[in-house]
Amino acid sequence: MIESIQQFDVELFLKIHRGLSNSFFDWLMPLMRNRFFWSPLYLFIIVFCIKQYKKQGYYIIGMVLFTFAMGDLIASRVVKPWVSRVRPCNDMSLANDIIHRVPCGSGLSFPSAHATNHFAIAVFLICVFYSRWKPILPIGLFWAFIISFAQVYVGVHYPVDVTTGALLGITIGIICSRIFKKLQPDF
Repeated sequence: MIESIQQFDVELFLKIHRGLSNSFFDWLMPLMRNRFFWSPLYLFIIVFCIKQYKKQGYYIIGMVLFTFAMGDLIASRVVKPWVSRVRPCNDMSLANDIIHRVPCGSGLSFPSAHATNHFAIAVFLICVFYSRWKPILPIGLFWAFIISFAQVYVGVHYPVDVTTGALLGITIGIICSRIFKKLQPDF
């Protein structure tokens, strides 16, 4: 069973990583996974929350940071060392199939911390703001998805890594939003 899942994962990885290869994605996807590219969005969220919601805005930002920290801690410090899956770009059996679009790094692959963190933040923000602004649902999910997809496209994660990271992130985002709502029932 595990071997058939791994085989499917490798085949799907190659269909995305090599099969969808084109010059536009080669330019776009490394940007999508770069934390500095998204800095204006993060700054906007901070300024918006503080300006729009004053003291509660600080609580929102604090919970976003807590959500990020929980996602990163669980994915990077708990699950990755336990599973110890090698990144596809470091997998010697795929050495001839990898297109090096970004530096691979020496970290582990499962689950994707990028996927975990961004889905956690997106779902937290969706749960907090959905009743006030419905478009946050598709925008937030697309944002987390494109970052996760980019991880596979550039060759640093398998599809199962990002899917599991997304599910873990969604769970963390929901839990953190419930904590926030208990601490801030008036929001």
